[in-house]
Amino acid sequence: MQTVSEARLVTLEEYIIQSQNRFPGATGELSQLLRDIGLAAKIISREVNKAGITNILGVDGSKNVHGEEVKKLDVFSDHQLISALERSQITCMVISEENDGIVRLSSKGGKYIVYLDPLDGSSNIDVNVSVGSIFSIYMREARFDPTVKESDALQPGIRQVAAGYVLYGSSTTLAYTTGLGVSLFTLDPSIGEFILCNRNIKIPQKGTIYSINEGSYNSWDLGLKKYIKYCQETDPETGRPYSARYIGSMVADVHRTLIKGGIFIYPHSNRYPEGKLRLMYECNPLSMIIEQAGGMASNGERRIMEIEPVAIHQRTPIYMGSPINVRKVLDFLVEYAEEKTLA
Repeated sequence: MQTVSEARLVTLEEYIIQSQNRFPGATGELSQLLRDIGLAAKIISREVNKAGITNILGVDGSKNVHGEEVKKLDVFSDHQLISALERSQITCMVISEENDGIVRLSSKGGKYIVYLDPLDGSSNIDVNVSVGSIFSIYMREARFDPTVKESDALQPGIRQVAAGYVLYGSSTTLAYTTGLGVSLFTLDPSIGEFILCNRNIKIPQKGTIYSINEGSYNSWDLGLKKYIKYCQETDPETGRPYSARYIGSMVADVHRTLIKGGIFIYPHSNRYPEGKLRLMYECNPLSMIIEQAGGMASNGERRIMEIEPVAIHQRTPIYMGSPINVRKVLDFLVEYAEEKTLA
């Protein structure tokens, strides 16, 4: 029989404090940063859930640094997250998908640098498809230099001190890691708190779902084409082919991959020769989540989190998910590497 203490709900804030207490001498600043992001996520979740009745759907008439139309909810989410980080006074700069350069905060001596994709998949918001927020946290190296520079933010993913995402769907889910496994929380709207639902989630070693935009098939390398054909053949273990599932919101696709296993792919193509997804605030943080859950993430040639960035809005191809699935697609890419010219 489950005891009262075992059945007790644990909130995000309690869990963060419990985790902090495991490390003597911890200052609590990272914990505060995670709580601030959690608060902003609650506000964004509220607006997403009532977007259709508050005139916050649609575009705001501008374009972001990537030339993409900016949705009203993009602007709202960006403002909420940056405001939350400004209040804590421990973050010196923010890099967001919605801003061209770095956003310098008032605390120039702040020790943290935060990358944000405030509302990933926002092109789907008008049709009520799941969207999400992604965050990636780094320590600033030269904390005693009052000059905050873009170069301070150009660190490889292996130096992330924390990363996570919030998925706004049928329920609002928050996942984060500080390098000690992945914890998963669900927002209980009746009490306004994120409740712990899994403290050490593990991705299946192999899955039977592949997630990719097959409309770009003719732009792929031969090795990737061969891999997708392999997925469409009968799997000897299950007696049926893999299932194709593609939502078009990276957070939603990666969250499903984390829970059910399989692989998420966004390769380079004729249109996006360097890949479309951004290394620093999409691929690095989600790669850290996937790796901490026991999965893999590669750009097709090397581990995503070992890439040395040269620009804050750098793009990259990505293959991420269950280790058996990722190794298999990498084998195909190597096998047909000599025929890599885009067909």
